[in-house]
Amino acid sequence: MFASHSHLDLSNCRKIFLRNYRANIRIGVYESEKLREQRVVVNVDLFVPLALSTPVEDKLCEVVDYDFIRTTVALKVDGGHIHLQETLCDDLATSFLAHPKVRAVRVSTEKLDAYADCEAVGVEVFRAKA
Repeated sequence: MFASHSHLDLSNCRKIFLRNYRANIRIGVYESEKLREQRVVVNVDLFVPLALSTPVEDKLCEVVDYDFIRTTVALKVDGGHIHLQETLCDDLATSFLAHPKVRAVRVSTEKLDAYADCEAVGVEVFRAKA
């Protein structure tokens, strides 16, 4: 699944994801970036063991709620100026891994307005519980 993480077996996991969450946020280290918001896209994949996410009674409490992902992202991007995309990705990954059902997480961020000659520049992090 992830070449650099081939030692980690995620085959018994369900992937829960948030795709292309868009926000205008204050992010960047340059003075020009500190004066205005920038368009950012966030993507999240959570890997949850099937044993912890296969509903028996068809109830929300048996799975990881999508709202948890969206709310976590919204709180982080609304929390004030962030200098680095790496910081944002790492903070989000830490928050997601704090959930007792989440085994691994992949988070990416993309700044859409950084350069006129490309679609986006970004960062991605993958982390897993030991």
